[in-house]
Amino acid sequence: MGRALTIGMVAGEASGDLLGAALIGALREHSPDMHFIGLSGERMRAAGCESLGDSEELAVMGLVEPLRHLPRLLRLRSRLRQEFLRRRVDVFIGVDAPAFNLGLARSLKRRGLATVQYVSPQVWAWRPGRVPAIAAAVDAVLCLLPFEPGCYAGHAVRAEFVGHPLADQIPTESQRASARQALGLNDSDCVIAILPGSRMGEVQRLGADFAAAARLLSAATDRPVVFLAPMASPAVAAVFEAQRRAVGVEIRLLQQGADQVLAAADAALVASGTATLQSLLHGCPMAVAYRLAPLTAFLVRSLKLVRLRHFSLPNLLAGEELVQEFFQQDVRPAALAASLQRLLTDATGNAAMRRRFDDIHRLLRRNAAARAARVVLELGAARAAA
Repeated sequence: MGRALTIGMVAGEASGDLLGAALIGALREHSPDMHFIGLSGERMRAAGCESLGDSEELAVMGLVEPLRHLPRLLRLRSRLRQEFLRRRVDVFIGVDAPAFNLGLARSLKRRGLATVQYVSPQVWAWRPGRVPAIAAAVDAVLCLLPFEPGCYAGHAVRAEFVGHPLADQIPTESQRASARQALGLNDSDCVIAILPGSRMGEVQRLGADFAAAARLLSAATDRPVVFLAPMASPAVAAVFEAQRRAVGVEIRLLQQGADQVLAAADAALVASGTATLQSLLHGCPMAVAYRLAPLTAFLVRSLKLVRLRHFSLPNLLAGEELVQEFFQQDVRPAALAASLQRLLTDATGNAAMRRRFDDIHRLLRRNAAARAARVVLELGAARAAA
């Protein structure tokens, strides 16, 4: 056998850290001596990745907002490129964060590294003209959603649907009883999960309205409601705590624990993103909200950059409006509270929603990390043989 491969990785934020950690685990099953180095979060470090910085350094979003971070991000990308080349990395894997990772992948591919983008950019949603540039930057795109490989048809890049790791990690059987016990909840409690986002900007734009919706729902419901808000970091928790206090509503903030909260909840109010998929996989009915910064929203609309009927993952996967969506100016406390109230009272609709959630869960459950690892190993073997 030859030397163990060295894998360079850059994961964007908490969701990328989760995906990266699962992939490291799957690769180590094939090659325990494989070395990992890169921009990582807590989970990737625990899985054995030598860290060159924290994933939260990439926690910027939108079209305009990243511009003020551009000098810092360019310096970071240059530093990572130099370190990956110095350490003779065999394969580079960009985990999500395509705006950052694809430029890095392009420069590394020119130097002979095999390159992978784990999580397809949302070319099916906006800027489909990016596909040729993506194909030039990477050898493979590992797709989490079943409709994504078709976007790359006719282009010189390997695009595979590997499934979604969250669908593998979250059981198809209900975890409600054990989750409630762990959280100190009774089976009869009315529990609402509040997830205003993992990024600071999301919480700043949505948190106050989410808290106000909780207050309205609490006042309109005959029985007491327990509101639980899993927080992605102490920083966003501090922001949401201030918003909660300003509104004057009791919401129990928890560090991490989104899966446990969603498993225990009767319904959820969720910022659009990975948390909506988590809610689906736990069979938790939800209302979904999304609000961009004003200038970004203006550009998206005026330039017609997004051409989708729906923006939330549950609706995109279902091909119809399974869950109610609220975008930009429609994100109002009264509307959010009314949507949650319907979820608490519409038993028939919730049962139908959960059946569709279960179908989607089974579609996405494909042992994603192992499938992704197989592609990475094949690319690594090809490089080693070259």
